This record gives sequence, C-alpha cells and structure tokens, in this order.
Amino acid sequence: MADYLQQFLPEHWQFLAYVAAALVHCVLLINVVAVGALIFIWLERKVSGRIQDRLGPTRVGGKFGWLQTLADGLKLITKEDLMPDGADGMLFRVAPYVSFCASFCGYLALPFADNWVGARLNVAVFFIVAVLGLEVFGVILAGYASASKWSLFGAMREAAQVVSYEVPLGMCVVVPVLIAGSMDLVTIGEMQAGWFVNWYVFHDPFTFITFWVYFTCATASVNRAPFDLAEAESELVAGFHTEYSGLRWSIFFMAEYGSMFAVSGLAAILFFGGWNGPIPLTHWLGLADSTHPILIYLGNLLGMFNFVGKCVFGVTFMMWVRWTLPRLRIDQVMTTCLKYCTPIAAAMFLGATVWTYFIPGGLIIKNNYGSVREGWLLEAQPELVPDEVPAVASNSK
Repeated sequence: MADYLQQFLPEHWQFLAYVAAALVHCVLLINVVAVGALIFIWLERKVSGRIQDRLGPTRVGGKFGWLQTLADGLKLITKEDLMPDGADGMLFRVAPYVSFCASFCGYLALPFADNWVGARLNVAVFFIVAVLGLEVFGVILAGYASASKWSLFGAMREAAQVVSYEVPLGMCVVVPVLIAGSMDLVTIGEMQAGWFVNWYVFHDPFTFITFWVYFTCATASVNRAPFDLAEAESELVAGFHTEYSGLRWSIFFMAEYGSMFAVSGLAAILFFGGWNGPIPLTHWLGLADSTHPILIYLGNLLGMFNFVGKCVFGVTFMMWVRWTLPRLRIDQVMTTCLKYCTPIAAAMFLGATVWTYFIPGGLIIKNNYGSVREGWLLEAQPELVPDEVPAVASNSK
C-alpha cells in the first residue's frame, strides 16, 4: 500500500505513504479487537447460558439479544469514572491502556492470510508470545495503584501465574518452529498447505500432545478460568480491577478477549494450518496459484474467513472450559505449571526433535515443500535450498 501511495507524492513527502499505510493497518486491527470483544462477550453469555440450561440474552436486539453487549457498552460509557482515595492517580488511569496496548500489539505480527499481516517478521512467533506477556504489567499497575489489598493480591497472583506459564508456553511454540525450520508465521502457514493431514497437530504424537499443553498454558496466560486467580470473585471481590468502573473497567475485558483471539490465532497457525482449510479448496479453484490480483485477493479472503473461523472456535472452546471446570486454588495452579506442563512440554520437545530427525515427513506422507530455513541461513549456506522449490524458501526472508 505504501509503494502504491508513493506514486502520487513528491519525493520529500513520500514518508507520508508509510504513515498512511500504518494508520490503515492500525485501524483495521483495532477494529478486530474492539468488534471481536463485542461479539465474544455476547457469545460467552449465550454459551454459559446453554451450559447452565439458561437462555442468555433474549431481549435487547431481538430474539437472540444481539445488541445486549452494545447496550452494556453504552451504559459503561455513561457511568461515572471513580477512583478510590489514596490511589496513585496516574498509574490507576494508565493501567487499563497498558493491558490493551499489549494485547493489541500482538496482532501486528499475526497473519490473517498469505501475506495479509501488519508487519511480517522473521521472529513473529516469539514476538507475539513476548508482547502478549506484557499485559501482566497493566494488571500489576492496576492492583498496585488501587490502594486496595484485595486488588494487590490479585495482581501478585497474576504476576506469578503469567511468569510461570510463559516457560512451558515458550517450549510448546518451539515444536512447530522446529518442524518448519522458521519463526516466520507466514512461512509456517505455507508449510501446512493442502489436506488437513499436513497440519502440524497431526505431524507426530508429540506435537499432538504439545497442542494440549499449549492450550492449557495459553488459557492460564490470558487469565481465563479455571486459572483466573487474578480475579477470583469468590475470595477477592473482583481481583485487580475491583476498584475500576465505567469505561476503564471495560478496557480490561477488551484486552482479555483480544488476547484470547490472539493466542487462538497463534495456535491455528502453529498447529492447524493457519488460513489453509481441511481441504485444498483454493488450489482446486485455482486461486492459490493464480497471478491475477483479483483472484489472489479472493483466495486470501477465503483464507482469512477460514483463519477467523478457527480463532472463533478456539475462543469458544475456552468459554466452554470456563463454564465446565471449577476454579483451581493458587497452589494447584502453580503445581499444574511446574510439575505437569513444564516437564511434559520439555519431553514433547525432545520427542518431536528425535522424530523430526528420523521421520521429517511426519506420520503421513505430506505434500509440503520440504524443509524451510531462514533467509539469512540460506544465503550463507545455499546447499540447504531444496532443488524442487527454491521460491518457497525465499519467502522466509
């Protein structure tokens, strides 16, 4: 987009093309977070209602209560913004936005289709994991600045929980990176094109188990039940955001649902083929191999709907778990991480390494394009480039 806009600008104003392109990307991504939170809050009410044999929202917006979340948002905007006596004013006010920015920035490197990404990074996997982990700073600031011991307890629980679960989470995302030979999410998605048997979750038994460990750690990292000890309404009133009201209170939930979508998107790319469907429909229609701009756009649009559908399914599964399992105690949360998730993730990483060395194709013969390595490594060692498809390897630059 920036290259296109530069054609209409004089040389000394061409930087404005990059500014305009960045603003367009940011507006599109922030609408994914905001509109996604609007839909997911409604969806969680309906899912929880069905699980508990209730109807959920049925009044505002018709039979299914489509506009209930919008009505609640308008109510929160009009509510008074309160701050307790003794609170640190600046930190109290900025904490929700720190959490939201951390959740939002993870989307910058998350591809929604082939090259449909805000910023294509060759370290996108760990960029997303690292940035989403920064959300805990907003929680800590909120608990510390609220002048409430219950809020502070909730913030400290969140800090201990997130820092602990980042260890097994990091080991889980390394396994697909090891198989693909790249940390570029677009490249990892391309490597799983074709039938669903190409998805890395079916690559070997170790990767299959790794996904479930990843899901457990991701659920804990985004502070969802049964790991929502930072809130724990039964013993901490509402945890770190007890003293918040109005719009600032809602921003915490926008960050939470945004992070849920982000970790589900990361799981979709690492384990479930990203924007590639269970059947190679875009290849059958000739959209994947086309050079016509409109056909390429239609192929990416179909892939985007496929990717978003997988993300929505992941978020729905997290909701299902929340309303099915009881909340764990803080000692059980830490035990699950240190005694179970971390050793299992380490063992699966070792097993996937050995399996990939001896059986690089996985359980089923795949139609992927051979091993991909980072562009800098290919330039230094050109003998690593597969003879059959050098073009795919060059995409990892």
